[in-house]
Amino acid sequence: MNKKQMAEALQGLFAASAGQTLSLKYIFKHLGLDTHPLKMLAVDTLEEMAWDDYLTKASDNSYRLNTKTQVQQGRFRRKPNGKNSFVPDDGSEPVFVAERNSMSALDGDRVQVTFLARRQKHMKEAVVTSILERARDTFVGRLRVGADIAFLITPDSIFVHDVIIPKGKLKGGKDGQKAVVRITQWPDADHKNLVGEVVDVLGDQGDNDVEMNAILAQYGLPYRYPKAPEAAAGAISADITDDDMAGREDFRGVFTCTIDPRDAKDFDDALSIRRLDSGLWEVGVHIADVSHYVTEGSVIDKEALKRATSVYLVDRTVPMLPERLCNFICSLRPDEDKLAYSVVFEMDDEAAVRRHRIVHTAIRSCRRYAYEEVQALLEDNGVTDGTGQPAPEPGPGGYRGEHAAELVKLDALAKKLRAARFKNGAVKFDREELHFDVDDKGRPTRCYFKKSKDANKLIEEFMLLANRTVAESVGKVKKGQKAKVLPYRIHDQPDPKKLETLREFVVKFGYKLKTAGTKGAVSKSLNALMDQCAGRGEQKLIEAVALRAMMKAKYSVHNIGHYGLAFDYYTHFTSPIRRYPDLMVHRLLTKYAMGGRSANKEHYEELCEHCSDMELIAQNAERDSIKYKMVEFMADKIGNVYDAHISGITSYGIYCEIDENHCEGMVPMRDLGDDYYEFDERNYCLIGRRRHHKYQLGDPVRIKVARANQEKRQLDFTLAE
Repeated sequence: MNKKQMAEALQGLFAASAGQTLSLKYIFKHLGLDTHPLKMLAVDTLEEMAWDDYLTKASDNSYRLNTKTQVQQGRFRRKPNGKNSFVPDDGSEPVFVAERNSMSALDGDRVQVTFLARRQKHMKEAVVTSILERARDTFVGRLRVGADIAFLITPDSIFVHDVIIPKGKLKGGKDGQKAVVRITQWPDADHKNLVGEVVDVLGDQGDNDVEMNAILAQYGLPYRYPKAPEAAAGAISADITDDDMAGREDFRGVFTCTIDPRDAKDFDDALSIRRLDSGLWEVGVHIADVSHYVTEGSVIDKEALKRATSVYLVDRTVPMLPERLCNFICSLRPDEDKLAYSVVFEMDDEAAVRRHRIVHTAIRSCRRYAYEEVQALLEDNGVTDGTGQPAPEPGPGGYRGEHAAELVKLDALAKKLRAARFKNGAVKFDREELHFDVDDKGRPTRCYFKKSKDANKLIEEFMLLANRTVAESVGKVKKGQKAKVLPYRIHDQPDPKKLETLREFVVKFGYKLKTAGTKGAVSKSLNALMDQCAGRGEQKLIEAVALRAMMKAKYSVHNIGHYGLAFDYYTHFTSPIRRYPDLMVHRLLTKYAMGGRSANKEHYEELCEHCSDMELIAQNAERDSIKYKMVEFMADKIGNVYDAHISGITSYGIYCEIDENHCEGMVPMRDLGDDYYEFDERNYCLIGRRRHHKYQLGDPVRIKVARANQEKRQLDFTLAE
């Protein structure tokens, strides 16, 4: 069989199997390719057919017939380096779009493209033929005001052409000030420039409030709370009436406390504990009953849904609910009667749940604890030194500290819950969080990592238990019955290709990783890997690569379970003050408890998608606020030399994290002038072509602070001699 005959045979096979993905094994068998030369000829021909877009490569060893047209729709992704791409709606691989073929599309725009004919040994390309929907029409930047005309300068160079602002549309904005600008005229065949008008002047560049508001505005997030929902919240009474108490269990006489960050103001969860006559422990997970005060469709609810989440910038919280609700009426403040929605567990000493109930309650928190206080109390009682060891029984003198006995017991139960969770296959990632101390003007004075300790894990375990129990109460039904609609928090299994890349990567350090088998077997293998590399030089490197293999969690009414937690059913119930999905869950639980019918699945899936999108936007804004504070913190340290390690590798440079303060900057490729470096994406390293010097993720380096551009939130390093 020659090459032409092989191509004809393959075309016939795929034409007869349209819509099917065929493996190499299947192809060899059905075409009778039983010799090595014939198999190699088939593989080469398949690669060429995939290159010519006749076939689509589904995996390393499988193909399917390409039934797509040359015209497709999807999202445009703009990059400052000109490497723009088109992401098809069907989720297939992004396609390169040259700047000359972009039609001035902006990042996130929905576009229609036509694929260009593939040139030999060139990548696939597309040309934008129409812009179907603009992702946004307002942008944030710095005003440049001249004698006759004004422009908007954006920090991330997202526009190919200038945004012109007529002098009469400046709204009082002055040269150098930050402003929000709405585009009033987009480029067309006759005009290349954009025309805009100022909708809000944020203030002077460099001012802390201005910069934080600019970050929020950049992502389309609100930086002021509207008057209507504020006024509606002001009219809500904080008094608890007899009608409010009807049908509620009264926990006001039971020891109850909140444990939160030191600077928290919205306390949406509390724990209670008492010993029952049966010998079991009754642990109550009490959640602020926000749905009692925020009715569906109200002006407060509409604003909360629009926001979908509170946003946590470095120096402030942008709340989902009006301040009167989130910090006062709903917040489970100490020594105040509060309405709650609770999951109450009866547990034995091994933390096995014997019974549970989900009920509306009234509570009264006895004490507000900061995590640091509880951690100190646990350590003072010999319960933990931060290593997470189980709590011993109290000595002859009993426990030291107010309510220490209750907190030590909660900690002991939480540790048993945590151990059981990992035994069942939960993935173990203890990530550190970057924090800043700021002065009264918002300037950062210290930058450091905060690690989760036993006090944090105590709260985490009971919140996880409550969320799982609520999800099971609705989703877990008898055979033959149909579960009612509920927004689940779902987390898919790791990307198989990325998991295989991780396996190949860790082998070089002498570790093994299972990538095949049951979900539990793979997650246990991942946990074993994390345990084995803990405390070693390659720990951060392996953790970083492992995290890249993980999928992102999101909200959906279509339950697939939560891989990372190893739960078949999981939802968000425990933070309705700051997350809208939790508020949806509270309302549905109440409805179902009263015998209500199931909700509209399509409607709730739309809400879930909106909440997932807003969560991602909020995370990006939070990340940008951290970047800004990082650059601000390092601005007066230009020329200083620090020990660091490589925290990221890209084709355009290496990211380095300073060991002393954890600030991250980039050494651009242009500053690696001793050789021509090639990016090895599979092994996360840069390799010099001539001298073969290697820069590897996790390697120690010594850097000098070169530039700190606060406007672009960009920190540049050079390698120190």
